[in-house]
Amino acid sequence: MTELGNHLKEARIERGMSLDDLQTATKIQKRYLVGIEEGNYSMMPGKFYVRAFIKQYAEAVGIDPEELFEQYKNDIPVTAASDDIPEKLSRVQTRKNISGSSSRLADLLPKILIGVFVVGVIALLYYFIVMANNGKDEGEPADNGNTQGVEYGQSDDLAKEEPKEEDGQEEGGGAAEEEEPAEEEKPEPPAQEVAVVESAGNDTVYEVKNADQFVLKVVSTGETWVSIKNGKGYSFFEGMLLKGSAESQTIDLSKEPEAVLVVGNTSQTELYINDQKLEYAIPSSQSVKQDITIRYTKTTE
Repeated sequence: MTELGNHLKEARIERGMSLDDLQTATKIQKRYLVGIEEGNYSMMPGKFYVRAFIKQYAEAVGIDPEELFEQYKNDIPVTAASDDIPEKLSRVQTRKNISGSSSRLADLLPKILIGVFVVGVIALLYYFIVMANNGKDEGEPADNGNTQGVEYGQSDDLAKEEPKEEDGQEEGGGAAEEEEPAEEEKPEPPAQEVAVVESAGNDTVYEVKNADQFVLKVVSTGETWVSIKNGKGYSFFEGMLLKGSAESQTIDLSKEPEAVLVVGNTSQTELYINDQKLEYAIPSSQSVKQDITIRYTKTTE
């Protein structure tokens, strides 16, 4: 056991905290906490995370991390640019199955709406043409072959028939005005919204609104460690993501009301919800390791 590990362990015991209590407070696995107390850093995901985990441990037991790092700097491994590349990627379980039927329905729905709209427009045009032709037929005099000698009478008849033609056109116009509301399109559904519900310390709670599915994608732009669980503690993924190797994970969480994430390196980790990039409420410069909760309620039609 190193002096650093012994110092942290004594502080934990003085506070009356067990390793299980500390694991709950820091979200760090118990075996890593034991490794810190024993000075056994070989079990850590990488040297980068040794400092991050020690910092979390110190804050949980009331010790200033910066003073601790300065006092025991010889006990803490130095992080180099070439270090921390893991030999293995630990995967507990990855689920990438996205509901095919709902996806196909979402693709077909716009085409169906366009088809209904086009058919409606064609029907209205046909109705207007028929009404216009009927109005013209009613306004024209019957041709019985007796056109000679009755020219003046015929003019009088035409003068009498013209108002009827105008009435017919007005009726057709009125019918057209009555049918116009059928051309109104249904309002578009509101756009997806990802809102911050609360944020304190290293913890942030987001809420996904106006979405009929919940597909989470985690992308590493360098090197990071990520844990993804549901609200009941079931683990979907836990391990390292490395750009150029296994750099992303996509998980369909549509059946889950809540997802709980631990992101070890937010400066090199991007999160997407239904292809919409999530903006961190806490800047990575302020907190590299963050605990994130995403709540989701499926939109009902």
